[in-house]
Amino acid sequence: MESESIVYGCIRDWPSDDPEQRRLRRETNHGVLAELPSGDLWPFLGREMFSFCDLPGAGLYQTQVIHFGASYCAVEYEWNLWIEAFEALLKRLYWASAVVHLETELGGIHTFRWESDSGFHSPQEGALRVRCAWEREGALRG
Repeated sequence: MESESIVYGCIRDWPSDDPEQRRLRRETNHGVLAELPSGDLWPFLGREMFSFCDLPGAGLYQTQVIHFGASYCAVEYEWNLWIEAFEALLKRLYWASAVVHLETELGGIHTFRWESDSGFHSPQEGALRVRCAWEREGALRG
């Protein structure tokens, strides 16, 4: 059996006092995620792997949190392509920070963090900055 990799994390928007601005950012982010490929068409990022709370008071206060997760067959060998796809998605979203955890059977756990230089990122705005922290907690157990 080939090795399995687990990828999961979240993308966080920033809080705002303006409910209309928050609503517009959420709608934009939802629209971008809805445009992702679905079914067996997606090699790295697909619509089904993302979810979010939509209703104020039901998991959504001021900050939108988009959570995601998927399992792959040894994605670490194509990790640069996965990162490219994820960063292309981030460029289209409103967000303040993002974190991705990669768990591999042989390489342990890796954590990747994106933080906006200005504290928030608007679609198509500026370069992305990533800080990678590698945590080795052993191999996945099967």
